[in-house]
Amino acid sequence: MGLTTDSAFAPPGAASPHTGPDARPSPDDPASLKVVPARHYARWAAAVAVIVLVAQFVHGLATNPVWEWGVFRDYMLSETIVQAVWVTLQLTAYATVLGFLLGTVLAFMRLSRSPVLQTVAWTYVWVFRSIPMIVQLVFWFNLSALYEELGVGIPFGPVFWSVDSNSLIGTIGAAVIGLTLHQAAYAAEIVRGGVIAVDHGQLEAAAALGIPRLRQIRRIVLPQAMRAILPTAGNEIIGLLKGTSVVYVMSIGELFYQVQVIYGRNGRVIPLLLVATVWYVVLTSLLSVAQYYVERRFARGANRTPPPTPIQRFSRFVAPRQATEKT
Repeated sequence: MGLTTDSAFAPPGAASPHTGPDARPSPDDPASLKVVPARHYARWAAAVAVIVLVAQFVHGLATNPVWEWGVFRDYMLSETIVQAVWVTLQLTAYATVLGFLLGTVLAFMRLSRSPVLQTVAWTYVWVFRSIPMIVQLVFWFNLSALYEELGVGIPFGPVFWSVDSNSLIGTIGAAVIGLTLHQAAYAAEIVRGGVIAVDHGQLEAAAALGIPRLRQIRRIVLPQAMRAILPTAGNEIIGLLKGTSVVYVMSIGELFYQVQVIYGRNGRVIPLLLVATVWYVVLTSLLSVAQYYVERRFARGANRTPPPTPIQRFSRFVAPRQATEKT
């Protein structure tokens, strides 16, 4: 029978000879370890360097006379520039709506079981993604050189009604057609990617329940596909807004063209380019905000408790302070 110490028979509240107030803590005891916070010297140095660079940039904006902030202020909200911004928004809206409508049709043509529809849709996407937008716009602008008249009649037969190409398709019409056809090629792939991201088993279950094919697409596929479509579609629309500047080759009075005309007359290149830059930043920021709220709406089925919006976060941040001030 082994020997035991007196501490084994000590009452529960009795102090051990090794645990008194003067006893040294064991090296293995976590309480004896000295906690030293991590020091990220490289991170602090990088932050200081970035702050210095940003401060230098802001100082240059404020003190460099080349920016000519007085000229910028005079033209920022001038009637000519505001009208040019309106033209830019119109071109973006027309090309977005028509491009995504045509792109949706092309996407479902590629997903169909018909080899003819698949081939035609694939060829369209291949051709219009291969040709630069500026080339397409110049081509549609000079359509009358290829077809002097456009008419309606029997295929390979007589024409019953015809009209001059220049009368039917003006400068704005040619720009909208070029932007739409170019956008449709990219929209088709965006929509197709969103549709194939939906679990195919849901379509099988809907077909087993006897739900018509069109209703399956409208009520089951598209609402779920929108979560995958919206981020890329929003990015594409923002790119289209900036891409409308290409129509300056057609002498259309959009934002970039009007800026070029103005600084071509007065020679104030830098402040006029800054006017265009600020307007593009404002417009793309508004589109980004709209994209955020649209994505949040279509994410309701996946996120039962969506994260708070920036406005809600600001309200929660301000509310406790207001309550503290009242007390």
